[in-house]
Amino acid sequence: MEAEVARRRRAREAAEYYGSEDVPRRLEEALNALFPLRPADLYGGLANYFSKFSKAPVICKLVGRKVLDGVGRSVLEVEIYCIIKNDEKRVCSTVISSHSQILENALSEATEADEKERNDSVNAAVEWVNESLNTLLRDLKPTEQCEVDKILGEYFTKKVEEEKEIQKEKEEEEEESTSPLPSSVPPAAALSGGKKASALCLAGKTVSGAERPIPPAAPAEPVLRGSAAIAATSLAVAKAGATIGHVPLYLYIALLKHDQDSPKELTMPLPMVSLLNCGKFSPGKLKLMKEIMLIPPVQLPLKKSIERILDIQREVVKLLEAACKGQPSPQLADKKKSGAHGAGKKVLPPAMKRISHLGCLVTGFDNLEQPLLLIQAACNNIGLELGTDMYLAINCAAHELMDYNKGKYEVITGTFKSPDEMVDLYVELTDNFPAIIALVDPLRKEDREQWDNVCRALGAQCHLLAEDAATSVPSPSTEPDGNLPKCSGAVLKYLNQTKVSDLLELTGLLHGQRHITTLGSPDGESSDDSLVDLAVGLGAKFLKLGGLSRGERVTKYNRLLAIEEELAKNSRLR
Repeated sequence: MEAEVARRRRAREAAEYYGSEDVPRRLEEALNALFPLRPADLYGGLANYFSKFSKAPVICKLVGRKVLDGVGRSVLEVEIYCIIKNDEKRVCSTVISSHSQILENALSEATEADEKERNDSVNAAVEWVNESLNTLLRDLKPTEQCEVDKILGEYFTKKVEEEKEIQKEKEEEEEESTSPLPSSVPPAAALSGGKKASALCLAGKTVSGAERPIPPAAPAEPVLRGSAAIAATSLAVAKAGATIGHVPLYLYIALLKHDQDSPKELTMPLPMVSLLNCGKFSPGKLKLMKEIMLIPPVQLPLKKSIERILDIQREVVKLLEAACKGQPSPQLADKKKSGAHGAGKKVLPPAMKRISHLGCLVTGFDNLEQPLLLIQAACNNIGLELGTDMYLAINCAAHELMDYNKGKYEVITGTFKSPDEMVDLYVELTDNFPAIIALVDPLRKEDREQWDNVCRALGAQCHLLAEDAATSVPSPSTEPDGNLPKCSGAVLKYLNQTKVSDLLELTGLLHGQRHITTLGSPDGESSDDSLVDLAVGLGAKFLKLGGLSRGERVTKYNRLLAIEEELAKNSRLR
């Protein structure tokens, strides 16, 4: 009797429970909807039908860990776990690359110090993720990107204030422990070891005669140890939102950009594909061209563009191999009277070295024209015309070339150019090689007057892009022009405390000011291909990924090809 009473009570409670959730009516609707379809997997059909009534997934756990990038350096990975249909599930992960450049030909002490700083920063980021951020973001929906980024921004601001307090206390302790200098020692002598203080210390390097002093190098932009946790978590949440919404990340980013209005068409960014590395640490005398990049014509489909670039790359390698064997090709003769360096000479056999961390061939040349003539010859040999069938971009990385003792850029070993002379050099170079349609970092960011001059001289025919001059994504609350010299646009890198919301807002500001947005990968890159989706979703003009010769970089080109194919299939490719 008691058992029967208990059974009836449970039945009554179950009816009330299921009735409060409207289960009987919905079950009847589901059965009526599925019967005409007679699905092969009936229970699968019922599961799909009822899934739209389930609660939205919420973040239940963040996991941060240290992993390795493409060159074996420590970087941060963040995993997102959500409660989905009552179960904890791993949704996605993202790997954020380091902000620091790869040190080439550096002393072992410098390399060890850099590695220690990177490890400490990654360890701090792992701690941020596993402790504070794990708690702060719990129970939030991964689709609430703005709310997540707001919390991340507030947390970062708090950590910055804490770091300032720590530094202030250290400075006060140092002041207390530092004894005053004897009155007989002049301040200037104390600063300079008894010698007259250099003008470089205060106002930049003063050079002789009519030369103007150059602006001193701006202090390195401070990076808060652990800040990579902010960028990695923000991007991981965006990937989780896309996964849960069953849309690709690039479309999810585009929806965020357009306030959830789905764009009818999307434009593929033009790839800047690194071909040759002839920079400061290359084996030849030429230092100015850290990367010589190929840019395909805008009307050429990406798949054909990549095939064409690979054809050029193979032909360049063939010509270099012939030159190394002492058989310089007649096509490499300098037929162009360039009037700059080494005009009228033949290309010397360049040293065949290695594939750089940027995914391109490291080669040595003695003047500015040689590598450009090499590429021109390679194009001619396979029936392509440089400037029509393929274009050039040069990453000058001028900030690496300044000799502060001379106040000039060392563009070729022993050949120095003032900032004003650099402007003339670029004008002459682009006149001789009109296929050059973009220059990246042609000057230091401090040489703002010369940026103005080169923009006036070349802005109509060549994109002048700031990469080192825009090393981090500035806060959207500040005007981009305050962080950039006058230029055509910026190469943005998703690093440190950058959030997805920052990137969305900043690219909107740049587009509004008719600046070109280029997304670029850092020196040390991982196999995470999210950068490609970001570039497509944000509507970037260019995508700077390095060369086609390292797995972590080729992975991104493969992702770019897959997105183009998907957009074309869905008739959404502009």
